[in-house]
Formats: sequence, C-alpha cells, structure tokens
Amino acid sequence: MQPLELENLIETGLAALELHDTYLVNVRVKNNKIEVFLDSDTGIDFIKCQKLSRWLEAVLDEKKTFGENYILEVSSSGVGSPLLLLRQYPKNIGRLIEIKYSDNKQVKGYLKDVQGDVISVEYETKTKEGKKNIKSIITEQIKFEDIIESKIKISFN
Repeated sequence: MQPLELENLIETGLAALELHDTYLVNVRVKNNKIEVFLDSDTGIDFIKCQKLSRWLEAVLDEKKTFGENYILEVSSSGVGSPLLLLRQYPKNIGRLIEIKYSDNKQVKGYLKDVQGDVISVEYETKTKEGKKNIKSIITEQIKFEDIIESKIKISFN
C-alpha cells in the first residue's frame, strides 16, 4: 500500500467514525510497522486513537494489506513534536513557540494569532539606552509557507 493510499484510508476512517475534529498529521511505514500520528482541534485522547486503531486494523486484516504480521500504532503527534499543519496552530494560541523560518531566521515567543496563513508571534526585546534597559514588545508575522520548523515549548511558570 502506497503512503497516499494509507493516508486516504485513515481519512476515510476518521470520517466513518465521525471524528470530525481529528486529523492526520503524519504516517510512517517501515517494514511491518505502521505509525499513525493524529491531532485534534479539541485535544487528542486515548479513546480517539483506540477507535481509529481498531477501525484500521479491521480494514487492514480484511484486505491483508500488510499480511498477518504487522504492528499498528496510532497516537497523538506528541508534546514537543514539530507542528506540521496550519490547522495545528490555532489551538496553541497563547503558548510558547519556537519557529525557524525563511533564511535560518528564528523566533521564540508566544503564539498570539493565526489569520489565514499568517502566524503572529510576540516576544520581548531589551535594548540599552545609556544606563537604562528598554524593553520592547515585538510582534513578528510569519507566513506558514516560510516556516521550516516550529515547536511548542513547554513552560513551567
């Protein structure tokens, strides 16, 4: 089964299970191991992963697509995993994010907004004027297509 066929099958499964807020982020197939990574607009949980896993397993077993000896793992894309789809950004508004974009530019700040395909990140800079440190709040606007990699950073404060 080609990756695109597997992606289409997963999309069919999500629709059949009425998991409309859940979407495929990535799928990897190596030898007999299939890894499916999901995300959701409202949050991914074990039940959603389990439902899709059971649905997929039934279809793959019936068609014998990967034979009888394969490993299927369905999970969330995970904390710290790169954001790969524009759809992943809105639910992360307000969180600390690090983005590499364009010609190796990098910004770390708070995801403030997503308008169309433009992501807004707000961060603080400090400049020295004489003996005073001046703080400024900068809002950087980055087109999704210019993003090389972005990750939500875990903040414990």
